[in-house]
Amino acid sequence: MKIVHVIIGLNVGGAELMLKRLVLNSSQKGEFEHVVISLTDLGVIGADLQSQGIKVYSLGMRSALTIPHTSVKLRKLLKFIKPDVVQTWMYHADLLGGLAARSLGIENIIWGIRNTELNTKKSFSRQAMVNLCAKLSYTIPSQIACVANTAMDTHIKQGGYDASKMLVIPNGFDINKFKPNEIQRLRLRSKLNIKSDELVIGNIGRFDPVKNHENFIKACIKLLQKGYKFKVLLAGRDVDLNNPAISKLFKNSSLYENFIFLGEIDDTASFYNAIDAFCLCSYTEGFPNVLGEAMATEKVCLATDAGDAWVVLSNNGFRIDSNSSADIAIALETNVLNKALSDPNDIGNAARIAIVNNYSIDKIVSQFESLYIR
Repeated sequence: MKIVHVIIGLNVGGAELMLKRLVLNSSQKGEFEHVVISLTDLGVIGADLQSQGIKVYSLGMRSALTIPHTSVKLRKLLKFIKPDVVQTWMYHADLLGGLAARSLGIENIIWGIRNTELNTKKSFSRQAMVNLCAKLSYTIPSQIACVANTAMDTHIKQGGYDASKMLVIPNGFDINKFKPNEIQRLRLRSKLNIKSDELVIGNIGRFDPVKNHENFIKACIKLLQKGYKFKVLLAGRDVDLNNPAISKLFKNSSLYENFIFLGEIDDTASFYNAIDAFCLCSYTEGFPNVLGEAMATEKVCLATDAGDAWVVLSNNGFRIDSNSSADIAIALETNVLNKALSDPNDIGNAARIAIVNNYSIDKIVSQFESLYIR
């Protein structure tokens, strides 16, 4: 069977990385031929997919003014490829890919919803896009795959989407990549001058207000001021002292010496292995990839109620009651610092088992493939 994926772009992001994992893992089986179409440019992930033998097309959409021309190009390309299934990723691709596929008589059209919050008040064009997709959800897609339960509920109750077509398929994780590795742990700690027995609390993700870096850092500063001894390891684009929003937090403190900023990194597996506890402090998440990766690496994890974070965490970690620095500090103090991680192996083992049983990439790929052959 020939599966065509349509997505707005192929630079690094949660949806793009999941598409990559799905396509590469499914292609290995030989039952499905996957083709990827980016409405904009090739991006980092598009180039990576091409290097691994996947056909990738980019249509060059630059702005809303080029949507009509892009739609024509997309329809012509789909007509040429003759796919059995068209799977679209996020609103623009759902709309343009869905309309093009339906106009060609393709019946199996799978939309993809990645947002857990609509936030339509922030943008008129976004609101119009969501409203139009909601109306078309009753006629265009055969099924709508949501990345999280929160995303599904929001789009049904607030967005007006067709509930009968909605289902949840979460992101899947490479459990062979994200696993305990003592060599990775010691190598990165040595490089960063962190002692093997030092307690390290970590957070990873690009700088964005919704990721709540400021309150996480404030919480850690508060705990260090109380006399607790630990290091804080942070990674992510623009998460460093060159960022004014971060540097201002250390204006009257010398505690920045306890913080290590790595910036954007490729080797995330070593990052997770180097830390002892992982803290997700976001206000919202599509699907908390970093939480699943940390759990798969057997870390003690704490999380706010962002997207499906508490669903993924279940009873295999600790909940943070709110996004405030005070509650983040309380959760860390109660569950990590005062316990001195006396039972990290039990917590970490249970966390990994939960990811292996529920979110392994093989399991998630199989769920998508079942939609292809319905």
